[in-house]
Amino acid sequence: MFYFLGRYFVTFILWLFNGRYHVIGKEKLPKEGNYIIVGPHRALWDMFYFATMAWPKRFAFMAKKELFKNPILRWLLEHGNAFPVDRQNPGISAIKKPVDILKKTDLSLIMFPSGSRHTQKLKGGSVVIAKTSGKPLVPMVYQGPVTLGDFLNPFKRGQVHLAVGEPIQIDRKMKLNDENTAKIDQQLLQAFDDLDDEIDPNYVYVDPKAKK
Repeated sequence: MFYFLGRYFVTFILWLFNGRYHVIGKEKLPKEGNYIIVGPHRALWDMFYFATMAWPKRFAFMAKKELFKNPILRWLLEHGNAFPVDRQNPGISAIKKPVDILKKTDLSLIMFPSGSRHTQKLKGGSVVIAKTSGKPLVPMVYQGPVTLGDFLNPFKRGQVHLAVGEPIQIDRKMKLNDENTAKIDQQLLQAFDDLDDEIDPNYVYVDPKAKK
């Protein structure tokens, strides 16, 4: 119930401050079963766009464990199907928890393989989760405001675009060595680039907090 009501609240907030968003390739989302949406992390709110776009499918989310220290925020996160991950020392639970969710519930997963908005380097965790769970990776990109100031700017409403790519099914027999993981990561990066080009060939993501 909380997720259901929260979805309408979040959708309203996104529309209120940024207008309607545009989607390319929504028909590529799997019609049955769970899946893993993966994309480059570019804004604090891109995961909400991914989740609302794919409604009525419901999702679980990875969130850094520091966010769960605040009791109010922890309650909101837990009731929104988020679970904590230690980015510095992920451990086996960072794989087991999402795999159990994908295999034992009706929740799909949204995750960012880079783990942060401030790096584009993939870490391979999504490949392990996809192979272990047997669920496909669905590449997706967000183009739109990346700072709160731009997000709240009334003159920039309606500039959010999403693109969905073809699902990538990981062979359950594939060995998870460095070479094979790197191949899948490269496939994902290429998918992100292709989707960005499909929306806007001139798009370049600029990290607002990049070190100078």
